[in-house]
Amino acid sequence: MAGRIDAEYQQLKDRTHRWVVERLDEDGVEVNEANNDVLVEFVRNAVGQHIALNRVPLSTQDLNQLSRDTLDEVIGFGPLEPLLADPKINDILVNGPDSVFIEVAGVLQKAPVRFINDDHVIRVIRRMLAPLGRRLDESSPMVDARLPDGSRVNAIIPPLALDGPSISIRKFTRNHLSADALIESGSLTQACLDTLIKAVESRRNIIVSGGTGTGKTTMLNLISQHIPREERILTIEDSAELVLHHPHVVRLETRPANTEGKGRISARELVVNALRMRPDRIILGEVRSSEIIELLQAMNTGHEGSMSTIHSNSTRDALVRIETLLAVSGYDASEQAISRLIGSALDVIIQLQRLPDGRRRVSEVVALTPTEQDPYHLDYLYRSDP
Repeated sequence: MAGRIDAEYQQLKDRTHRWVVERLDEDGVEVNEANNDVLVEFVRNAVGQHIALNRVPLSTQDLNQLSRDTLDEVIGFGPLEPLLADPKINDILVNGPDSVFIEVAGVLQKAPVRFINDDHVIRVIRRMLAPLGRRLDESSPMVDARLPDGSRVNAIIPPLALDGPSISIRKFTRNHLSADALIESGSLTQACLDTLIKAVESRRNIIVSGGTGTGKTTMLNLISQHIPREERILTIEDSAELVLHHPHVVRLETRPANTEGKGRISARELVVNALRMRPDRIILGEVRSSEIIELLQAMNTGHEGSMSTIHSNSTRDALVRIETLLAVSGYDASEQAISRLIGSALDVIIQLQRLPDGRRRVSEVVALTPTEQDPYHLDYLYRSDP
């Protein structure tokens, strides 16, 4: 057999899966309630029966592969199962049945797996969403959700997706890179780390800035470990990714609207509520919208040492983006007042960069030291070697 992505094999897998599902129904086996070992044995036997009845010439190796793939279809997420289980893979991107990409160490590459057809992709998406109480159909063709293991999944289907159903998965990891690992990989230096630790311990308000996939959450997680143990931390995220080894953390998570368009709880509402929960520091996973108003005001009114991330390609761009978010969120103030608010609230910006070979690094760390003439006066605390 020419491998797992061979078209003939995909057709065989489809027929075998349907046969096994029929056998499960006939024997009254409930997949969600059955013992895992019992299911493995049942599927293996059913696959063997199907191959024998149809006299399909398969080697022992191919038969074992077919049994594993069929089991993934029955109790898992089909072709995505081996990708989800591989700790080296950070992102999984399904652009269509035969176009699956993965990101490993910051580099995108084609994965050696494929789906049978568009219906197969949609079937896997719906299996992901079923335990979450979310739906995906023509009336609701786009969904953003979090899997039980913390991974984020976004799915979109026709008519919005013109070339077929698409899935984007950002895998959750509890094993964020340590400071030693980041230094060893060249992502930062010991001098840079010392500067960041000093900023955290001296309760500087910090924004981690960077483009897509530059490691903003990893950096936020790293520096948060140096918050003194006696302080109370409140984290606010769209999908919980921070793993703080700290004795006093309260984790809050936003909630999307339900199928009727109701029940949404925004990051801004959670920041407002967090201020009533006696936090020493607020850590906001990412600034995307109007929550920036409350965050800056919190930083200015006794919650020094708070942190967040923002999507931006340079420190100057980060400041401009914050200005833009304030403006579109209806913050009614003059341009001068807005710049003074930002300059007095923020103390340090950590700029991250992803290099062409996929490596990530801290490109610079700047301190905002406002002057009468320049509310965005920057002092460079660290710059990486170009």
